[in-house]
Amino acid sequence: MPMRNLAIIAHVDHGKTTLVDQLLKQAGTFRENQQVAERAMDRNDLERERGITILAKCTAVEWKGVKLNIVDTPGHADFGGEVERILSMVDGCVLLVDAAEGVLPQTKFVLGKALARGIRPIVLVNKVDRQDARPHEVHDEIFDLFANLGANDEQLDFPMLFASGRQGWADESMDGPRRNLDAMFDLIVRHVPPPAVEEDAPFAMNAAILEYDNFLGRILTGRIEQGVARVNMPVKVLRADGTQVETGRLTKLLTFRGLERVPVDEARAGDIIAIAGLSDTTIPDTICAPEQPAPLPSVPVDPPTLAMTFRVNDGPLGGREGKKVTSRQIRDRLERETEGNVAIRVTVSTETDAFEVAGRGELQLGVLIETMRREGFELTIGRPRVLMRENPETGEKEEPFEEVLVDVDDAYTGVVVEKLSLRKAQMQDMRPSGGGKTRLTFLMPSRGLIGYHSEFLTDTRGTGIMNRLFHGYAPWAGTIEGRRNGSLISNVDGETTQYALFALQERGTLFVDPGAKVYVGLIIGENSRGDDLEVNPVKEKKLTNIRAAGKDDALLLIPPRRLSLEQAIAYIEDDELVEVTPSVVRLRKRHLDPHERKRASRRAEGLPVKGEAA
Repeated sequence: MPMRNLAIIAHVDHGKTTLVDQLLKQAGTFRENQQVAERAMDRNDLERERGITILAKCTAVEWKGVKLNIVDTPGHADFGGEVERILSMVDGCVLLVDAAEGVLPQTKFVLGKALARGIRPIVLVNKVDRQDARPHEVHDEIFDLFANLGANDEQLDFPMLFASGRQGWADESMDGPRRNLDAMFDLIVRHVPPPAVEEDAPFAMNAAILEYDNFLGRILTGRIEQGVARVNMPVKVLRADGTQVETGRLTKLLTFRGLERVPVDEARAGDIIAIAGLSDTTIPDTICAPEQPAPLPSVPVDPPTLAMTFRVNDGPLGGREGKKVTSRQIRDRLERETEGNVAIRVTVSTETDAFEVAGRGELQLGVLIETMRREGFELTIGRPRVLMRENPETGEKEEPFEEVLVDVDDAYTGVVVEKLSLRKAQMQDMRPSGGGKTRLTFLMPSRGLIGYHSEFLTDTRGTGIMNRLFHGYAPWAGTIEGRRNGSLISNVDGETTQYALFALQERGTLFVDPGAKVYVGLIIGENSRGDDLEVNPVKEKKLTNIRAAGKDDALLLIPPRRLSLEQAIAYIEDDELVEVTPSVVRLRKRHLDPHERKRASRRAEGLPVKGEAA
């Protein structure tokens, strides 16, 4: 059967997964009475909760005798490693752009990667049924983007469709019939070239997606670049440098049909398949027949820009809420993550029982931590830090910079510009985007964005939208002021009482409820002043037989500020840690003992410490 391999690429929230839902429905994948969840491709619990795609996933439909292998990709910049890997499996792509928001940073990123691989994209302007849609202006923006990214003449002559993924129609003009996606199916078959592969050569494919299955073990997905794969055929696995990893047999051969993986006996070059039976193969190893002499070329992935320290939970409450608490268990889990996630890198830290985990951004590492805590892990996380590098030509210290695109109401433009300028941002562009909104473009150090997002939402009353994309390395921009408020730190062990918290709430913002377990060094709130304050949150009211005025006053507590995992990671300073367990997220000081904290503070400032040699 003839086939086409394509990816759906776009910025986050532009409607990729919703469009794939409609493609599956209209291609007859589901029965008429079959109940299908919305965004059926997002099967992961975290994907459903957050409303974003985290992992790239394959599906396949048939249209007029042609098999269409479709890969749904993540739209968030932190998961760009998934997109880079997937583009090596496909011969074409559909670039989705929101008819109101237009071209955004991740649109530029994914399109640049596709053009560099020589792919000729189909452009689909989605959500044209929005009230604030401006499809023709967005078309001009897309053409300018193609030109700026150095597209060749063939790529510049891109076919274009106007669509509404939610309503399930796509047409070549705005005033089309708006009935179905037939125009899109026909355009894919016509425009996307069939796979250019060698059918007569020995079998070979690159692993592009790695998953774990309770019954089949490790499942590797990729496109067969040459030859034919058959069940139980012997294979060998080669690294990019040509070294052999293992030999084995293809115990299972699975092809895609709708949302299911269907076992087959044979698959030919050009098809996207999943295989089982190999125990040590990772991404992007080459799986090939024994007679294949060399590995297939693999695509290099952009390096990580941000790192965090993952440590064992050595606090007084450690080991009470989780099942997996040792450094060996944490190390094994992180190593397993690096096998399937090429954008993450793990190294052993200089600290005891700790590991440095580097990735693309706070969200990517936050998703990894959230996944681990749901699996029963307990760990403590250090403050994110950017990965610096030394320029090989000048020897100058350089840091990662990001392009930041902000859409805000006109009334909040001033406060956003002021806050970002304090974080060393340089404004590149400022223009009205319609509807009383302004679009601001900045270039700024990645470390300036750590911890800013919650402040940004507060400043814009929750109406602002901020998008970011790795731009490149540039000379170090100088020191950036950190958090201005100190912490309220518990100086006793026990459980918090309403009486103690009522007295403490005028000191700042609390993070804990009455009855919460606390220990010495735990952060229970944010001080209203700039220094840390040690407090007693477990103090109880003395009960006597003497009545006093005001004895029975109602103790009304302000609801505590609850920090999500990402907010907690962004909130902490260098001398603080986030304690993550399956049931709770706590903040604590790195050194729990107050005397040790003072000694560490003096060491950091270069001052002498009593009892230590100068």
